[in-house]
Amino acid sequence: MSSNTMRVRATARVEAVAPERGERLVQFLKAYRDAVQEIVNELWRLRKTPSKATLHEIYYNKLRGRGFRAHHVSEIYRRAREIVEATKSNGGSRPLLKKLTARIQPPGLQDRLEH
Repeated sequence: MSSNTMRVRATARVEAVAPERGERLVQFLKAYRDAVQEIVNELWRLRKTPSKATLHEIYYNKLRGRGFRAHHVSEIYRRAREIVEATKSNGGSRPLLKKLTARIQPPGLQDRLEH
């Protein structure tokens, strides 16, 4: 990267509109939330939050076995780790996830933004 290059991270909030009643989208969002909650519950019991590499070893195959795509899996355990670390640093109690949200980064997006 040259000295004249500036890096910018853009975050977009997207509201999805599903055709008809959107059962498949709601089903995916519930499964995503439940997976994050399960990992939050497991991490909450630990004194120290495991590294990203350790989380990958523990949860990757388990979540892939549930039908999540690879890029969703990494977002799930990263999100759970962020929630636990933020809540513990603020002295809060074990988080209970209620909203149906998912962090999705389309594969290759980073490459498209950099070029």
